[in-house]
Amino acid sequence: MMITKQDNLFVEIGAAAVSIDESARRLHVSPATIRNWLKTGYLKSAGRAQITEESLDHFQSKIAGNEKLNQRANKSAKDSHDHDAVALRFIERAQSNGAILDHIGEDYESCLSDSHRNKEGIYYTPSYVVRDMLSIPEEDIGQATFCDPCCGSGNFIIRALEIGFKAENVYGFDIDPVAVEITKARIRQFCGYDSPNIQEKDFLQIAGNYTSQRFDYIFTNPPWGKKLSKEEKELVGTRFRSGSNVDTCSIFFLASLASLRSGGKLGLLLPESFFSISTFEHTRLKALSLSIERIVDYNKPFKGLVTKAHAIVLTNNPRDLQIVVKCCNPSGSIQRSITSFLSNPKSILNLQCDHESAATLEYFFSIPHISLAGQASWGLGVVTGNNKKFIVTSPKDGFIPVLKGSDISQYGLKKPRSYIPSDFSQYQQVAPLRLYLAKEKLIYKFISSRLCFFHDTEQRFFLNSANMLIPEKDFPVSTRVLGELLSSDFMNWIFSSIFNTHKILRGDLESLPIHSQFLKNASCFDEIAYLHHLNIRREQDGTYRIKR
Repeated sequence: MMITKQDNLFVEIGAAAVSIDESARRLHVSPATIRNWLKTGYLKSAGRAQITEESLDHFQSKIAGNEKLNQRANKSAKDSHDHDAVALRFIERAQSNGAILDHIGEDYESCLSDSHRNKEGIYYTPSYVVRDMLSIPEEDIGQATFCDPCCGSGNFIIRALEIGFKAENVYGFDIDPVAVEITKARIRQFCGYDSPNIQEKDFLQIAGNYTSQRFDYIFTNPPWGKKLSKEEKELVGTRFRSGSNVDTCSIFFLASLASLRSGGKLGLLLPESFFSISTFEHTRLKALSLSIERIVDYNKPFKGLVTKAHAIVLTNNPRDLQIVVKCCNPSGSIQRSITSFLSNPKSILNLQCDHESAATLEYFFSIPHISLAGQASWGLGVVTGNNKKFIVTSPKDGFIPVLKGSDISQYGLKKPRSYIPSDFSQYQQVAPLRLYLAKEKLIYKFISSRLCFFHDTEQRFFLNSANMLIPEKDFPVSTRVLGELLSSDFMNWIFSSIFNTHKILRGDLESLPIHSQFLKNASCFDEIAYLHHLNIRREQDGTYRIKR
């Protein structure tokens, strides 16, 4: 009998064959995707619409979940999935004797649709982040208890076992029965212990109860942005005193604190926004009332997710103003005082700011000053609702010129290159005309890496890529000088050092300190004179320091 090259391959591998359709079902992709992976060599053919069982197992345990492969997958297969079938498959795998579980969490996550992951906040923590967050404790942990309230596939749990926590003292909770089963299976494989402490429960329902256990260590990656019902938000918001913020990151932070013993240690992986935007100010103030040890910038640790992630590690003791906070980012680590964060507007945890810069900011805010809060009118540019329909690039009868954010720069204003119909009743949103027609106003970019303000005295119109502000009549600084101050290198340094954002938000602008006592009756802004009054000098690298 003649043996073909394809047959030879099958014989050499010596593995059973699996159909393309069955392979597609197991990997939750389309048959077309399986054929693509065959062509690119990720899978090996066994002839006649078959692939080898060995190559499929290898692919499932070692390759599946790779971002590049996910992008190749059929879109319809990614956007929806039979969760019951996926769940059954992975529960069977977790319970199977001798199953390789090293990558089961990643495999399970990769089989979930994007919509399901986003809805439930399922993004399992990469191992390198887990290792860095949860280092070997200096104190004796022989009898210490450990808990992960959102254990997922158990990465923090396994790390806790690796560094010396006893299996019987390790607890984990998750609302996903598959994740619970995976975690229990990994514990069994790691140390042979069939843990009753890994449970399918909603941590928010049990946290902080007078009958609930208080843990010595709690480390977790809570479900970011998980959707809660209105009733759930009201219940947990009241229970954990979260104020107006019922985001799941805040709720899990406060719930974890409620379940942590005095002197216990808490570590959470959270989105960058938790550390910077006003929504989380209440929770940040709670964190700053305790002994923060570390804040770490992990950049973008999740495949397919553009959101940056930071970790905070603290001890549940009242803060000691003498204790320094270690702030780590990709470029290195620095030490910061607690007061340097407390002096920031909205208690922003700007870990990218070095010690000397933080000291300058703290000093700057300590000098008597005013702000724009409550002392200006604000307006959004024209929202047409359909730019393609309304915007033309050449002047026409019945059309008026409009500016875009890109037309505003630190060097001035570009000539308008866009025109829209003068009938504003057609548009989705328009600020009160009196604001556009003000005798003078400041127009500024909304999306920008730099504060760029233009002093407008010609009643110009603009689109919603720009905004405007008009100081009150009794504001002690002229509109022109205010615009020059806000556009200055010094104010840009302050803004980037604190907010570290490319969105110029009204709330952030209203937080900036304005030392009007040095600007009264000024016809233009003189940065050198301003810095002299403030006893601040500019360094060659563009940073600013207190004169000694």
